[in-house]
Amino acid sequence: MARPDPEFSCGGVVVRDGQCIVIVPTRRAADGSKVLALPKGHPDPGETPEQAALREVREEAGVTCEVREKLGEVRYWYQRDGRRIAKVVAFFLLDYVDGDPADHDHEVEDARWVPLQEAARTLTYDGERSMAEKAVSLVIGTG
Repeated sequence: MARPDPEFSCGGVVVRDGQCIVIVPTRRAADGSKVLALPKGHPDPGETPEQAALREVREEAGVTCEVREKLGEVRYWYQRDGRRIAKVVAFFLLDYVDGDPADHDHEVEDARWVPLQEAARTLTYDGERSMAEKAVSLVIGTG
């Protein structure tokens, strides 16, 4: 039996002056707890991954950005309606252009700037923490 294609999303680590934007989605974790996450979502038909990441960041984090480079992909499994879903999320390092995190959409409870190194420690999911850590090394450096 052929495996279905993985679910695909695109997101970004938005940076400005050593900080990045994190969000608290209205959708909770499986255990009902709040999630601290990076903005991300599914591409619309015809969108490139970069275009999808920029649009999702605008919608969920209220800011416009420019793509600096691709950070990598996070791969994981989750359960939906008793089915195991393979998920791939492409993350990009995004440079802040303008906008206000308070201007986020209804899918987000809160969006705010935090120090990039704090995000690398406090994001809920391992894969997103690793993307923030990679951004730290590119933006702030390791020494």
